[in-house]
Amino acid sequence: MTQGLAAAAVRGVVALAAGVALVAACAVLVAAPAARAATTPAPPPLSVRAAALIDEGSGQLLYGRNENAELAIASTTKLMTALITLRHVPLSRVFVYPVYYLSSVDSQIGLVPGERMNVHDLLTAMLLPSADDAAYDLAFNVGHGSVSRFLGMMNATAGRLHLHHTHYTTPSGLDTPGNYSSAADLVTLARYLLQHEPYFKAVVEQSHAVLRTGNHVRSVTNLNDLVARFSWINGVKTGHTLEAGYVLVASGTQHGMTLIDAVLGTSSESARDANALSLLNWGFANFGLRTPVHAGNVLARPAITGNPNARARLIAASTYTHVFPRSAKVRLRVRAPATLTGPLSANSVVGSVAVLENHRVVTRIPLLLEAALPQIRKKHSAVSALVISVTLSGLVVAAGAAIGLTMFWREWTRGRGAAGRR
Repeated sequence: MTQGLAAAAVRGVVALAAGVALVAACAVLVAAPAARAATTPAPPPLSVRAAALIDEGSGQLLYGRNENAELAIASTTKLMTALITLRHVPLSRVFVYPVYYLSSVDSQIGLVPGERMNVHDLLTAMLLPSADDAAYDLAFNVGHGSVSRFLGMMNATAGRLHLHHTHYTTPSGLDTPGNYSSAADLVTLARYLLQHEPYFKAVVEQSHAVLRTGNHVRSVTNLNDLVARFSWINGVKTGHTLEAGYVLVASGTQHGMTLIDAVLGTSSESARDANALSLLNWGFANFGLRTPVHAGNVLARPAITGNPNARARLIAASTYTHVFPRSAKVRLRVRAPATLTGPLSANSVVGSVAVLENHRVVTRIPLLLEAALPQIRKKHSAVSALVISVTLSGLVVAAGAAIGLTMFWREWTRGRGAAGRR
């Protein structure tokens, strides 16, 4: 019975220890995300249905709220209309406005059927004052007389750009069933346009423009008034309908870093501007570009087998620039052999460097051997061969001498015996 009680006590202690270990493990799992979250700056208060903020250079998402929600987007639809137009016709092409009349409440520059205007001015009219008649003119003519064909081109391009929460049923953004996008898709599309379409980038950073083709000269104003109010704001597009509310995709550049944000479903123009501006300012205040690794930097010097006075040089294969929270501790962790043995060619991958944000690995970059390592030369091999050769030669000579002396002795002994007998 005593042994049974002892065994039960032992089992109880083991169970208690296991329980303590399990609780400790759970505490670590719960605490770990909280520790990581503490390094992320608290976002600003926003009055929006959805929002997203990205770094233009990398596309890195810095902030998102309902960023994948599929919502009405109003005239930010015209971002895709601009992309399709720029990809299919030159800016100098002149289009004739078809027989099409818009409601008086729609944004327009007053095009009349038969009016001739070039693509350059139609795009400017569509992007700055958000003219719906210019958007329809482009869609009809780029689609070879079919707006439906143009919509097919818009949706096909959305698929190619992986805009998975986007679909178009209008080239202008009027409230129509099935026309929607998301905050994340809008900033991704704006980033693509800014990086690949120089004309688009040049237009959306203007506060005013003059349209010189058409029936008369027109002066137009950018509805994105942040461009005129702040020198560092350089785009991109506004939108407003009853269903969408007030929408803005905005971009700005400070300290060599460009950020793009989108705010959807705000209640007024002032709320639209305030939310977009607040999110951009928060991004610039709390994030910054850092380059912890430069291509060609020597990050390790392992020893070389057979050459104690030399060291190999391991260099970073590429440069790594990333947007980090300003509060983050960024460090490098190098993994490389302590000793290298040739032969190894130049640029051989012989290690890696990990970039850590606090304790999280954000990327790994190969380490390359800067110069080739030749095969190890066995310095004593020739001397050893010579010694062996001399030793063998000596043995052969000695053996020959011994044999010769033996034969001589035998012959001399025989000679003496024969002489005695005679």
